[in-house]
Amino acid sequence: MPGSGKEEFIRVAKEKGYSVVRMGDVVREWVKKKELDMDDGSVGGFAHSEREKHHYGIWAERTLKKIQVQKTIIDGLRGDEELEIFRKKLGHDLVVVAVYASPKTRYNRLVARARQDAPGSYTEFKERDRRELRWGLGEVIALADHTIVNEGSLEEFRVKADRLLEDL
Repeated sequence: MPGSGKEEFIRVAKEKGYSVVRMGDVVREWVKKKELDMDDGSVGGFAHSEREKHHYGIWAERTLKKIQVQKTIIDGLRGDEELEIFRKKLGHDLVVVAVYASPKTRYNRLVARARQDAPGSYTEFKERDRRELRWGLGEVIALADHTIVNEGSLEEFRVKADRLLEDL
């Protein structure tokens, strides 16, 4: 979920030699091509409309084209249909890692970041969560091969991420 600590997990993975493909970057590339606004509502709305127009795995299909090496983190998996597309293409090489933090922790992190797509209110934050959960993100989290809980310090989380990546 947004604000859970995925970016920090990615930093640790990069330090270990992983490349990264962000599904959100793929969506934003398409938003730019369509000359739409880059705020969270526009980007999320476009992503959702593409899912409804084509199918819920469209972003996975578009993301697969960006994967160039075996040791790659795919950031941003949002639904079970996307997961199935990745599993069909990548087989047993695919390992799903969920990074979990409570809603309160995630909201505080998102507000502190002060990025353009940060929620303006807790209500807006909950609506973003609901939108992403409608895509099947909760099922992906529940079915993940590994889950890292990120409620402690940054250093504690980095140690957990490093250990998991070493095991993989």
